[in-house]
Amino acid sequence: MSKRTEVERLVEQLERGGVSRREFMSRALALGLSMSSVGLLLSACKGKEGGAGAAGDSTAADAAMADLGPMEKELHLYNWSDYIAEDTVPNFEKEFGVKVTYDTYESNEEMVAKLQAGASGYDIVVPSGYIIPVLVATDLITPLNKKYVTNIGNISPIFRNLPSDPGDKYTVPWQWGTTGIAYRTDKIKTPVDSWDVFHDKKFAKKLTMMDDGREVIGAELRHRGHSLNSTDSKELAQAKADCIDAKKNLKAYISAPVKAQLISGDVWISQLWNGDTTQAKAEQPNLGYVIPKEGCTIWGDSMVIPKSAPNKRAAHEWINYIMRPEVGAALSEATGYGTPNAAAAKVMKNPVPYPTDDELKRLEYQVDLGKDTATWDQIWTEIKSA
Repeated sequence: MSKRTEVERLVEQLERGGVSRREFMSRALALGLSMSSVGLLLSACKGKEGGAGAAGDSTAADAAMADLGPMEKELHLYNWSDYIAEDTVPNFEKEFGVKVTYDTYESNEEMVAKLQAGASGYDIVVPSGYIIPVLVATDLITPLNKKYVTNIGNISPIFRNLPSDPGDKYTVPWQWGTTGIAYRTDKIKTPVDSWDVFHDKKFAKKLTMMDDGREVIGAELRHRGHSLNSTDSKELAQAKADCIDAKKNLKAYISAPVKAQLISGDVWISQLWNGDTTQAKAEQPNLGYVIPKEGCTIWGDSMVIPKSAPNKRAAHEWINYIMRPEVGAALSEATGYGTPNAAAAKVMKNPVPYPTDDELKRLEYQVDLGKDTATWDQIWTEIKSA
């Protein structure tokens, strides 16, 4: 039986109520699906299986209105590494009299696996947008109590009511970015402005693309003028062929670790996040970054509260604290990524500019692919093995 057939049967079982969402996630991951793919499938099936915490149910509504009581004395944060300012935690501890424990992870998958395995000590985690449907569908996070997040108005409308969390029920944005092209300005005579560059043989083995099927296939779809969320069979077939053609020029599929190679000059051009490019530029000033003329991905990471969080009042106070202008500004100045906090952007010396109207027309969030998720996974497997 092919993996696609197994996935389709598993989806049918979920839709019939034959498996729970948590069991579905475990079995789908065991079949080799990515966490992104699992999230999209769960999102496509939302509402077909009951469960506490599902979008719009009474449990979620009750949680959003509950009185959280007095402030606790502890707060446990679980975040990406190198993703916070040095004084963010100490200043919070001093002001609120709360002892903060700060742990880090290196992938959404690592974080979700720990929550699913029963880790019950974390009060705040910071997942990427595509993971939110997984966390909601498997009842791992709780709705926000809006009366404790009074600074929510500081968030730019650009980053509210996103496809990953309609109505902002569960999330408050942490940082945002785009997945474009980083390049060595001292090595490339003509400024880069298109995904065409990954098909240019004169740069063979000086190019890398991300180790992420949604990003790589999505880039080639945009290259042809299509949506990076396309499910059209002909468009996907062409994108697969284009990816295999570009692969001949690539040094590797690699994500964050490519920064060191850009700095050293082993790599000249990379598909990369804007914030990682900014971080690398601190050591290598001859780095440029561009949103390709054909368009690319816009993404965001957000703060959420696990349902098992022992210190929910302190968690809400942390979220509200992060939304203060001066706190949000210091955070983004330290990470190199964009702040979704419009009030913070106004007090920053060099904020990452919000997308212009022209750029917004070329930027897309990754959205639900439904049952075509399995098709995308299969295409990526074939590209990697070509």
